[in-house]
Amino acid sequence: MLLCIDVGNASVSLGLYPEPEPGADPASLDPVPLRRWRLRTDTGATADELDLTITGMLGAHVADLTAVAALSTVPGPSRELRTLLARWSDRMRTLVVGPGVRTGVPLLVDHPREVGADRIVNAIAAHHLFGTTCVSVDLGTCTNIDVVSARGEFLGGAFAPGIDIAMQALAERASSLRPVDLLEPRSVIGRTTVEAVQAGVLYGAAGQVDGLVRRIVAELGPDAGPVTVVVTGGLAGLVKDRAETVTDHVPDLTLHGLRLTHLRHHRAR
Repeated sequence: MLLCIDVGNASVSLGLYPEPEPGADPASLDPVPLRRWRLRTDTGATADELDLTITGMLGAHVADLTAVAALSTVPGPSRELRTLLARWSDRMRTLVVGPGVRTGVPLLVDHPREVGADRIVNAIAAHHLFGTTCVSVDLGTCTNIDVVSARGEFLGGAFAPGIDIAMQALAERASSLRPVDLLEPRSVIGRTTVEAVQAGVLYGAAGQVDGLVRRIVAELGPDAGPVTVVVTGGLAGLVKDRAETVTDHVPDLTLHGLRLTHLRHHRAR
């Protein structure tokens, strides 16, 4: 079994997949994991604590584990994750995706080493699943909107404050407002303070996505061919049905990209 681990700013996503047989066609791989887990990111967690947490969640699956592919966009957990996987490497194959790891994705940007591993594996997964020019919209702490060409080239993208950041900013900077549950309000025109916040944050995020995606598609021009807009990330469920430009929702896009990177990396060795 293959365990994929994505450590983000707010949460850690884990997915367990059957490991492909040697020579398996990547096109046959289902992006949906057999099991998935999500936990809060603890920036102070040590490698020992990560070991206990992950093995505890896996339970009986630990005995079936043959490989781990991981990435982290958070400096502290990145270091401890590497320490943990170095410890596990004597009994399974391990891969931490980051600078220096060959992914096979041409990075057509000015500073390739600045591109986060999560953005690269999202591009890999989107291109694998759809084969068109793709706009990947990853809705987490930060909203990452990235573009991959129909040839699988990473073209760059845009960052915007995420939904959680918007909520925190309202609560911290507006003395009369407080955090609210992010639920669908009765109307875009909020009739209570809570509904006004919900409408502004939810529909504001959807409008942000639509505005950026439409500008990106216009800049790509007709030569880009059909464009798939795929949304992913922990907050994607809040926006996917409210953003008019979104065509597909793949909750485990990053984990699937890690799986494909693992497959390519170990084939090349």
